[in-house]
Amino acid sequence: MKLDAVDVALLTALQADATQTVQQLADRVKLSTNACWRRIKHYEQQGLITGRVALLDPAKAGLGVTVFVTVRTSEHSAEWLEGFARAVRGLAEVVEFYRMAGDIDYLMKLRVADIGHYDRVYKQLISQVRLVDVSAAFAMEEIKHTTAIPLSSEG
Repeated sequence: MKLDAVDVALLTALQADATQTVQQLADRVKLSTNACWRRIKHYEQQGLITGRVALLDPAKAGLGVTVFVTVRTSEHSAEWLEGFARAVRGLAEVVEFYRMAGDIDYLMKLRVADIGHYDRVYKQLISQVRLVDVSAAFAMEEIKHTTAIPLSSEG
């Protein structure tokens, strides 16, 4: 989807705070309320805006530990992947899950309360699916985190 400067400004404003009214957004990007509303509806219909959510502070929710888990496996069948994906989807603590290229087959990001909580999640996962190598790295400090997608009106 090609974006113009107004699209970028409007989408950037929505990513920063989706609770703003259409009038507030329209004033910010210098559009009429109707034109602003039509653009937002167009973004939703095109699938550019996939949802609007409230972002929670993980520490205040009791999940202040971020764990990055790498997985290597000797299994690469579609059936095995479906079982693994089903097991991971069943773990609320897994907030991101990727199939990777390179030395690591899968990467997961978890939010847990502490190391013991991670251990319980780990044991639950390995009880459901056979894995060759699982390695966890615990984040010491979050230096940058954003949910905003960088946008540009250039080609």
